[in-house]
Amino acid sequence: MATSTRERIIDESLRLFAERGYAATSVAEIEAAAGLSPGAGGLYRHFKSKYEVLAAAINEHAARTAGQIAESLAELNGMESSAGLEDRLSLLCRAGLAKVREESELTRVFFRDLSQFPELVAVVRQGLLQPMFEAIVTWFETQPEYRDVKLDWAGIAAVLGGSVVQYRLFQETVGETPGHAEKDQFVTAWVRLATGLTPTPAPVT
Repeated sequence: MATSTRERIIDESLRLFAERGYAATSVAEIEAAAGLSPGAGGLYRHFKSKYEVLAAAINEHAARTAGQIAESLAELNGMESSAGLEDRLSLLCRAGLAKVREESELTRVFFRDLSQFPELVAVVRQGLLQPMFEAIVTWFETQPEYRDVKLDWAGIAAVLGGSVVQYRLFQETVGETPGHAEKDQFVTAWVRLATGLTPTPAPVT
């Protein structure tokens, strides 16, 4: 499927903002990266300003996240009868790592530039970050082993989700994984942590 000019502008602007910073990226540079004539005003046929491009990128990532989370939960929950709990936890962890990695450009923009745009921080918080933690709560509550278990799932999700985010952020900012732990090592330890935070699951009948 061909990428539209608007999509190219959004994708290339986010890449440039992540690499150089919002203030250091010019409209002409975005146009050139998107395959438009730099300085000819092609961006303004689709957006009113550079800020509107940034806002569109963040809002579209947030909207896409909602669909991805719903799809991931449906896929993971469809494995109830075909995979053990530890295998499902492993897949949940890997899905979280993949999502955080997918948002690496937006993450760099978030920490470097978004403090000046509190309305966009709110979009990231409400559309990207909190839904990821809420999805962990939903996942646990819908597993057959835990459906009748009353725990502080929000607190557990904060610990488990926070560790996934921290693992990827450390890798993004430092250039290597925390403690040099490879992804498979992290996932194995994460599953052990998750099972340690929860009671021995009831047999599935």
